[in-house]
Amino acid sequence: MTPVEPTAERNDDERVRAIVTDDRPPNTPPFVDLDALRRLAEASLDALGVTGPAELSVTLADVDTITDLNVEHLGGDGPTDVLSFPMDPAGGDRDPVVPGVATMLGDVVICPEVAAANAPAHAGTFQDELALLCVHGILHVLGWDHAEPDEATAMRAEEARVLGLVHRPLSVGTEIPR
Repeated sequence: MTPVEPTAERNDDERVRAIVTDDRPPNTPPFVDLDALRRLAEASLDALGVTGPAELSVTLADVDTITDLNVEHLGGDGPTDVLSFPMDPAGGDRDPVVPGVATMLGDVVICPEVAAANAPAHAGTFQDELALLCVHGILHVLGWDHAEPDEATAMRAEEARVLGLVHRPLSVGTEIPR
């Protein structure tokens, strides 16, 4: 994964930051370059027009953790590849609670093990799947949804646009991640 850097240099008061952590047990495959994932998330937020100061959390979770989160928060019955938890509204009219203090956009939780299993039939490679799931999760944090067919079409188009800018164009399978 070699995402582009955000296009504009910003001072710390304007910065949109992604904090990426791997909460899986040490040395759990598949291995993820956390710095590359951070750069991809920040470039994606930039491509989506998010202005700072703002912060996004991206967490890598193991299968048991993402299963528990899926059951608890979405009523799912097993593991999933990505979950999103929006916090503060995004967009041009949001104001920081305290001037100069970053607005917390939300959390994206990705399960690399599920991503690796889904990649061959979905995005192709593990790195492409990880990039897709990161962008997909960010779109959910920013208010996008795919519950209705027209929403799914619009979200898929926005994913493709952002991935083409910050990762590479993908020929993604017809199923959108849930």
